Amino acid sequence: MRFQISFLALCLGLNGTMACAQALDDETAGDGSVAASSGETTLLETIIATAGRRESEVANVAQNVNVIERDEIERLTVGSEDAANLVSRLVPGYQPDNQTISGASESYRGRSILILVDGVPRTTPLRNNTRILSLIDLDTIERVEVVSGASSLYGAGATGGVINFITKRGEDETPRWTVETRVEAQTADLADSASPSTTVSVEGRKGDFDYFLSASGDWSRRLYDGNGDEMASDGLLGQGGGDRTGVGNLFGRFGYEVDSRRFDLSFDWTYAEQRPGYYTDYSGSRVRPDYSDPYDGEPLVEDSKYVTARYTDDAFALGGLELTAFYNDIEKQSPETQLSAVNSSVLLTGLNQTVLEGQRFGLGATVRTPTDRIFEGSELVWGTDYTYDYITQQQVGSEDDVAAPLSQHQLGLFSQAEVPVHDRLRLSGGVRFDAFWLEVEDFTRPAYTVDGFAIPLPAIDVGGGNFDYQQFTFNAGAVFDVTEDAQLYGNFSQGYALADIGAFTRRAGVNGGFFGAEFCDAYAAFCGSPPSDLYISYADIAPEPQLVNTFEGGVRGDWGRFRASASAFISLSENGLTYDASTNTVTQQKERIWGGELTTAFDVTDAFTVGGTLGYVDGEYDSDGDGDIDEDLPNNRIATTWKGNLFASYAFANGIDTRADLEFFSGRDRLQDDEIDGAALLHLSAQKTFENGHKLSLGVYNVFDTDYANPTATATRGTEVPGLGRTVAFSYKAVF
Repeated sequence: MRFQISFLALCLGLNGTMACAQALDDETAGDGSVAASSGETTLLETIIATAGRRESEVANVAQNVNVIERDEIERLTVGSEDAANLVSRLVPGYQPDNQTISGASESYRGRSILILVDGVPRTTPLRNNTRILSLIDLDTIERVEVVSGASSLYGAGATGGVINFITKRGEDETPRWTVETRVEAQTADLADSASPSTTVSVEGRKGDFDYFLSASGDWSRRLYDGNGDEMASDGLLGQGGGDRTGVGNLFGRFGYEVDSRRFDLSFDWTYAEQRPGYYTDYSGSRVRPDYSDPYDGEPLVEDSKYVTARYTDDAFALGGLELTAFYNDIEKQSPETQLSAVNSSVLLTGLNQTVLEGQRFGLGATVRTPTDRIFEGSELVWGTDYTYDYITQQQVGSEDDVAAPLSQHQLGLFSQAEVPVHDRLRLSGGVRFDAFWLEVEDFTRPAYTVDGFAIPLPAIDVGGGNFDYQQFTFNAGAVFDVTEDAQLYGNFSQGYALADIGAFTRRAGVNGGFFGAEFCDAYAAFCGSPPSDLYISYADIAPEPQLVNTFEGGVRGDWGRFRASASAFISLSENGLTYDASTNTVTQQKERIWGGELTTAFDVTDAFTVGGTLGYVDGEYDSDGDGDIDEDLPNNRIATTWKGNLFASYAFANGIDTRADLEFFSGRDRLQDDEIDGAALLHLSAQKTFENGHKLSLGVYNVFDTDYANPTATATRGTEVPGLGRTVAFSYKAVF
């Protein structure tokens, strides 16, 4: 493990020793412009909306919760505007971000995450598309709420946890314009890596009407690692990278509020296009661009649109009412890939490049009913959700299906209760029932060229059909106030997920590997038992739905200047889903994952704060299907067992805020000949807020230009992918 740490820099941020000493003197005799922490909302009083589909104080939630407020978002994004980077640095259970446009292998407690924006899912249960988190425009986000552990409150997909991004809305009667320009570059080659971005937004309120509008554009150029070498455009194979990419985002949110009723309408359009310079060379010890092979495929494209309408009435006859309708329209075109050391098969003809298109429509109703007549202070949250999904994946240029077209109706009914049985004890529990009706269309899986095969693998017909799934899920928890400032909590929760159905149809015939039972069923001639019928039924390869049970216990407290939380968990599943990059196979098996998380912060003075996070996670599974858990989970499920972030921040009386972060991870050495090294990275930032509200920011990411392997990216394909080298960022925000 390579540690390059300056503890002096960690404690003092961007300031020298004399500067910090002078700052302490200034703070003691200051003019009172630095806010005292005692006047702020405490950790336990923080209001969140995600945990129980209603607003509630953290003190009432029997789960580990992380809340990232707007001021912290601005501090942490000086060196990187990537939402995945923000979450991975502040949430101990989230694996390190892979530093690409994709979210591949970015698991949460070793399992999948459900990503919400204003309570509406951005993911689809039919395909595990990962290009979501990194494309959320943080300039439109007011706060982020992260709830750990399996959950079914928002439907399928949250086997590891839920991340909810809550967008901004207009508050002031006077319109406020914000213009922010930013330049980011890497010191290995400032000229070729300089990447500009601009955001323009306006927000305000006029009578009962409020609005927030934002437009942003970002253009990234070449990227370099800690050795000064250019990084590959597609290091994760077919996922896309972070270089040579243009991203544009348009967002609007409009609200109309009268008395107890409010109507919200929002839209979000994200367009991204990456044009790689070269194909990627995976043959060496480290992924790198193949300068002998210029890229001539079509660009990576993201063209996704989201519309959400919401009506709330706090004076509804049965309590509080919330009605939601949404429509998601996504297009995700991957970059072209070639036969390589990590890619043993490609489409026989045309571009080995696909485009995923999907539409999702949903309706939801949630009612918050006080039940004081049954138990004083208790409340019942109940309602229903309906969603419809349609997904296709086709070859670019031919419009031939490479996976079965899929459509699915889903209906969910839920009920969640909270009961304060004592001044110090609150109980919660709930149940949800989901029914899924899935249609898999017949299609012909195309022919492939396979490395090591003398002849191509012929196309096969895949028979579809109609399938249905039903599942009850439960949760129960308790919160006990040890004192006014500290709590103990414990919970049991279940999460439900359909496996990546589209991936199983795309790999029809080879899900179990070459010459396995499924392969020999479709390709009998290859296994020495001709003739081959070149047919397989989806019913024979359909994955089982995954039910995850999470048990968690923890303690948290807020003692004014000191805030802390600690938790431990174990997560169990009979039908976990694992992808083996070395064989390009998907399997399901019994799993067990366990770990713990710690978060602390201490206000040394009203202006000086230190703290950090620490997370541990590990897991095992039944590798041979005999019912006994006997082998460590692969690295693409858990890339690093230990992960943490230490920070120190200082707010000067003259409006300058500084912060230093030491991000570290252990890597993982559980698998023989597949070890991932750890590293430690120092990040520094400073912001100056002027009297007119304008803000100047400077950040340095990976200060020591440490050369390291990005653990999550490396785990995705089983070959070393370097992490980003030293990056400097400068931004200026003007407010009018």
